[in-house]
Amino acid sequence: MEYKDYGIVTFESTHHAIKGEKTLENIGLKFKTIPTPREITSSCGLSIRFNLDDMDKVKKAMVENELAIKGIYKLSKINSKNHIEKIN
Repeated sequence: MEYKDYGIVTFESTHHAIKGEKTLENIGLKFKTIPTPREITSSCGLSIRFNLDDMDKVKKAMVENELAIKGIYKLSKINSKNHIEKIN
C-alpha cells in the first residue's frame, strides 16, 4: 500500500491564495499551489499543498498575515485515492 499525507489550505479568493504563496515563500517553506481538490469543493479555486510537519508554521503565517482562508485539511493519498479530513 502506497500512501502520502499533505496539508491543504483553501482560500476565500484567488487574491488571498496568491498572498498566501508570497507569505510562505517569505518564511522559506516548501509548498505547491494546486487546484482545490474536488473532494473539498466543486467550485474552481486555488489551494496550497504543504508538508504536514509545517502545519503550525502555516497556521501562524495565515493568522499573522490576516489571510482569508476557508479551511485547512489533511489530504491522505492512499493507492492514488484522496482521503480528506478537515483540521481547521
